[in-house]
Amino acid sequence: MAATRLPGTPRLLRALNDRAALDLLLTRGPLTRAQLGEMTGLSKVTASQLVERLEERGLVRRVGEQAGGRGPNAQLYAVTPGSAHVIGVEVGPDGVVAACADIAGTVISRVEQSTKDTDDPVGVVHNAVVQAAGEAGADMSSVRRVVLGTPGLVDPQSGEISFAHDLPRWHRGLLADLRRDLNIPVFFGNDVNLAAVAESSTGAATGVTDFALIWIGRGVGLATVINGRLHQGATGAAGEIGYLPVGGAEVPHNASRRGVKGAFQAIAGADAVKAIGKQFGFRGAEAADVVRAAVAAGPAGEPVLDELARRLALGVAATCAVLDPPLVVLAGEVSRAGGPALAERVEREVAAITLVSPKVVVTGVASEPVLHGALRTALDAVRDEVFGSTTD
Repeated sequence: MAATRLPGTPRLLRALNDRAALDLLLTRGPLTRAQLGEMTGLSKVTASQLVERLEERGLVRRVGEQAGGRGPNAQLYAVTPGSAHVIGVEVGPDGVVAACADIAGTVISRVEQSTKDTDDPVGVVHNAVVQAAGEAGADMSSVRRVVLGTPGLVDPQSGEISFAHDLPRWHRGLLADLRRDLNIPVFFGNDVNLAAVAESSTGAATGVTDFALIWIGRGVGLATVINGRLHQGATGAAGEIGYLPVGGAEVPHNASRRGVKGAFQAIAGADAVKAIGKQFGFRGAEAADVVRAAVAAGPAGEPVLDELARRLALGVAATCAVLDPPLVVLAGEVSRAGGPALAERVEREVAAITLVSPKVVVTGVASEPVLHGALRTALDAVRDEVFGSTTD
């Protein structure tokens, strides 16, 4: 079937040029009209008309001058940060964290709300979103999208949470309730998938089109990026690696029942990490504390890292034997605590038990990857909406 060619109408060409200019201003700005013309290949006249059009719509503004040779200084332009805002929310069993960013991607507020003493998820999210916007000085009318990162399954078709062990009060119908309450487009995203988005934009997978992210923290999870796109599966269950059947662990036959652990979760989750540490004399309030202590102990802690890497390699190897990605990123609190020492061990173990040898590295996102992935997802969508409407 032959591809359909779109006619190069003046309206379409203007829209393409406007978007190219706005992307340049976001990544390389501030820029002069002449610089925009040079970078986009447009004539000086066309570049000037483009800037005037974007300035009239409030999408760009003058931010200074650039001294040149003869004649007046050239005006410098940048994207107007307050032309739109987004809010990302990370949802956990004990609370939510919300952050507001302007359309340029600058995070300008961050707030936390506890969920321990309430059974009203709509109220908790409402308060967090409104507070984040207020502390950012953003009117709610300028907030174009809210993305919430949650544990559990997010149905790719409906966008609803369909299964979440850790959030018993989060249910089908909640998405519509939140949209009705906030009167803003609201979207759910699986927390590990959003961590992969953050890893791809600012972390260890920047510029990589195919990779797997294994999350090891209180729970275990997997996100896969194939040809630059997240793979979610038919029901959103792609990546629920905690239920991967592995040797040495009981395989449950009632996995959907609340509180039931999958086989891989049983051997590599937080409780298992604590048990490994205890076996070799390392204890901590959290699993990450145990691993951190083992790393700090030098040779005395190596047996903890060796055993943990052997177990993690079972899940990583199963993933890589099917997908054969060039890169695996270890993320989550336990992975960060293990650092390169853990990643190197997992890489060796995987190469020893499979025919694939992916590079295994630790996350490059310093903190709150789920929150930053939610913000990045919201920003990408809103930029398409706002920047794509320049010729309306």
